[in-house]
Amino acid sequence: MSKRKLRNRKVRYVAIGAALATGGAVVTLLPSANAAEEEKTPEQIMSMCHKSAVINGQRRATRDFGGGLGDGFAADNCDFVETKFETFEGPTEKSSIDFPNCETNATDPAKVSVTWSATVAQGKGKYTVTQQGGGLGIFGFLSGSWLKHNGTLDMTVESATAGDTEQREVPVGKVLHMEFTPKIQRMTGEWRVRIDANPGSFAVNPSPEKNFVAPEVVEGPVVLPGAAGAPGVVDGTSKAVLTDC
Repeated sequence: MSKRKLRNRKVRYVAIGAALATGGAVVTLLPSANAAEEEKTPEQIMSMCHKSAVINGQRRATRDFGGGLGDGFAADNCDFVETKFETFEGPTEKSSIDFPNCETNATDPAKVSVTWSATVAQGKGKYTVTQQGGGLGIFGFLSGSWLKHNGTLDMTVESATAGDTEQREVPVGKVLHMEFTPKIQRMTGEWRVRIDANPGSFAVNPSPEKNFVAPEVVEGPVVLPGAAGAPGVVDGTSKAVLTDC
């Protein structure tokens, strides 16, 4: 009798193993489906933030992210939490045409009026799908975060500029051009997305609060306030560069 019980138990173990190998319904031994559902990529989290009912304390409508009739919110709340802020020099770029003084019979420095201009991108972050501000993006909500620091940054526009017209002298045998090095600011932090707990109802199962985090790094130029309401200009350093003819 004891041998028969042992043999039956062995058959049952083999049956379970076969069910796992062939995709059979041994649901109690499979990983929880809920665990897989909770795994979100940063891009998915940012999409949820983009479609949140509230971002950084501002309540929204579905039309604010291009939603149509019948669309709902992907999350209840999304906040950006800053963890670090720093400023540094950005890449130096040529900002004017060349002004040569290379005539064979030239004997005196050439006096020139040099107009230069440099354009620096705004709102450069990790998640390009919702990068730009304006009506449909989320980076516009970060504009206020920069007000705590020196220099403003309008993240609802794509670029900011710097420029000037200067009187310069070009020595004989030299070519002059202008270069501009912008002052860049970087804000590091994370977007925190929350789906509120649902107590459930007759037709809906209760669900706990869910929280998701996506790390973020946003860069943009330090922008000095414009005069009399004019657009701000990029802060930085311009210099004349001389090269041989």
